[in-house]
Amino acid sequence: MTYCLAIKVKQGLVAIADTRITSGTDTTIKRKLFTVQKDNYCLFLMTSGLRSVRDKALLYFKELIDHEDFNKLYKAVNAFGQQVKRVAEEDQIALENSGFKFDLNTIIGGQLKDDEEPKLFLLYPEGNWVELGQGAPYVIIGNSGHGKAILNRAIDEESSLKLALKVGFLSFDSTRVSSNNVDFPIDVIIYETNTYKLVQHRYEKEDLENISVQWDAELKNALNNISEDWMDAAFEKIETK
Repeated sequence: MTYCLAIKVKQGLVAIADTRITSGTDTTIKRKLFTVQKDNYCLFLMTSGLRSVRDKALLYFKELIDHEDFNKLYKAVNAFGQQVKRVAEEDQIALENSGFKFDLNTIIGGQLKDDEEPKLFLLYPEGNWVELGQGAPYVIIGNSGHGKAILNRAIDEESSLKLALKVGFLSFDSTRVSSNNVDFPIDVIIYETNTYKLVQHRYEKEDLENISVQWDAELKNALNNISEDWMDAAFEKIETK
């Protein structure tokens, strides 16, 4: 399984991807982020699904962008979608005959020279996509069930990049402690609007373990401070039995 998260705020973009690859009983670490940076041109791409589909589609896409510059990010998203469709035409039947579902969900973010602001897209296995924006400031692919609550409560388009990264990490951490197939190291991308420069950093478990411990303590402390008066009416019924 995978945990890949991207957040869009007015100040820019934040992306987080875990690196754990699980195949049967084997576990390895592989980078799930792919980046491109040129003059007035930067994008990142991260995927969840069959690794073989991802690697083949990405290889085709790399060959394409080596010879063609796009001026808007949606055009690059369309181009990657075409490569996913190409892989489907070549491999889908064989994969499904072997018991594998053709599966590749992709997050693509960045800003190209004619984009007025950073863009964030979710591309489906069929090659179609949706753009994330107002009302949908984040997207998760992979193991998405455990980390949404804090994002829904704490992030909106006015949030700072620092807050987006902080909340993003806590979302990943909630997923990590609830699932044995998501774990460190994590790769992080920070993109500030109109800079055309992706800042990348890898965090190991020991780098952020103290933050995880602090968050655990803060949650327990907050729970202890929640008023209990509202429970009296229910517990009185127990006491009167």
